[in-house]
Amino acid sequence: MDALQRARQLAREGRLNEAVAALRMQVRIRPQDDHAASALGLMLRRAGETMQGLQQLRRACDLAPDNPLHWLNLAGSQFVDGATAEARKGFERAMAMAPGHPGGWMGMASCHLQLGEIDEALATSARGIELGPDMGMYVNTRVTVLVRAGRRDEAMALLESFVARHPSDAAMRSELLMGLQYVERDQASVLRAHRAFGEHLPRPDPPRFPRRPGEPLRVGLLSSDLRAHSVGFFVQSLAMHTPTGMELVAFSGAPRAWADGVTERIRARCRRWHEVTTMDDATLDALIRTERIDVLLELSGHTTGHRLAAIARKPAPVIVTAIGYPDTTGLPAIDARMVDSITDPAGTEDRCTERLVRIDPCFLCYTPPEEAPEPRMPAADAPITFGSFNNASKIGPRTARAWSRVLTAVPGSRLLLKSAGLADRVTRGVLLQALATEGIDPMRVETLDLTTGRREHLDAYARVHVALDTTPYNGTTTTCEALWMGVPVVTTLGDRHATRVSASLLQAAGFPEWIAKDEADFAHVAADLAADRSRLALLRTSMRERLRSSALLDGPAYAQRVLAALENLRAGA
Repeated sequence: MDALQRARQLAREGRLNEAVAALRMQVRIRPQDDHAASALGLMLRRAGETMQGLQQLRRACDLAPDNPLHWLNLAGSQFVDGATAEARKGFERAMAMAPGHPGGWMGMASCHLQLGEIDEALATSARGIELGPDMGMYVNTRVTVLVRAGRRDEAMALLESFVARHPSDAAMRSELLMGLQYVERDQASVLRAHRAFGEHLPRPDPPRFPRRPGEPLRVGLLSSDLRAHSVGFFVQSLAMHTPTGMELVAFSGAPRAWADGVTERIRARCRRWHEVTTMDDATLDALIRTERIDVLLELSGHTTGHRLAAIARKPAPVIVTAIGYPDTTGLPAIDARMVDSITDPAGTEDRCTERLVRIDPCFLCYTPPEEAPEPRMPAADAPITFGSFNNASKIGPRTARAWSRVLTAVPGSRLLLKSAGLADRVTRGVLLQALATEGIDPMRVETLDLTTGRREHLDAYARVHVALDTTPYNGTTTTCEALWMGVPVVTTLGDRHATRVSASLLQAAGFPEWIAKDEADFAHVAADLAADRSRLALLRTSMRERLRSSALLDGPAYAQRVLAALENLRAGA
């Protein structure tokens, strides 16, 4: 095994520092080795040393300027860093040398998309797919372009076609399953698609070890989102209030560079913390078994960065999926799914492959951000403003129709939307057109892009009188944030988990009156709130105190409920 192969093997085993050290040695021994410089650059970036990594990627291009792969690696890294103009030059250079390589075309598509050049992004991604129709990463790029262009049905068809040709590609099946959360599909077909995911993975082979009397329950946290992320915000409640009788061991899939204050707060409450970003599936499986985890909490489902394939053989006696994904996983190794009686009422057990474990009154517990500003009302002379800070991808036809009813019911009102990418002309145009199709005049809509920090993001709620939820994919963190900023949230009680999460949060917060029965009632509830500005002002100043005494923020009680549920599952294993 040569030095580069050895370094890659070390990384797959999770020994990233050793991999970097081995590559540094190789570069010193063979300073003209362009492949070693490129490999070191990529490995340094995985280790969080992004600028040093970029320097090595540039060295590789200097050493072998005719190697298109080096230019692709450099350009891809520059794009991730936000240097779109520089990345574009690199992709163009790679394409000039290797016009038949799909990577250059897909890189250009990403640059075009970043620059708001949607027609060019559609053209270059189409060319990339022609050249690499069976490469998942390129299909993902094309899907992203299609979604941004407002062609979600075409994006879903592309995913379904790829999965049909490559049924054992677990990563692309997850992309398809995630996409299904945003579209209208019958529950039976969605369940079949999730079951198919598990059918193409290894069968479970769980460890069997007894718990010693008096030992705390050893709970593993497996996630790439133990940071300032929706999952991290809710995991904090369990970590910060870990009850006697439970100890936490974390398996974090987040790159080191992503660590933040949330990461450190969770890490401080864990007995051990393993960084597993670069570990291959077999190594991660072995590590979890070595830790003798009683119950593994899988916190991602099919969201980005999940490690479902790594736990397919069931490295813990009990595995529970929780918090991160609004549907079943379809993975036979997962025993249970943490929900509540509102998100998944009695009679819905046949909609998932896991056993439903109801953590009533709510399957989530919110930890408010320390940097949140004090709630403020909009200006007294401001028109009634309805708002949604949910991901724009959640705004489909059903949501637009419901919002249109609200704006019709409140003449002169406006709609404020805040989401990543809305500064982009194309993304904003596609969204406004979708809203217009359902009767919402674009002149009544204002859009905001992401703000620089969390405090600024939350302070934008001072421009909103009433928040409107999305369906069929509800807000979660956004619902909690709006409430914490004193803004009432109106939602509709839907027919599946993803459409009932906000209802669960509102019930736990003590505001069930904001849960509508249907679209007509949604408009009625929103209009009733908007009609009483003095009531809204009172809510703005009093809601935090009500939340502090509600089940939604009761971390100690939540942690005890989780412990009791996990103890019962372990006892039955």
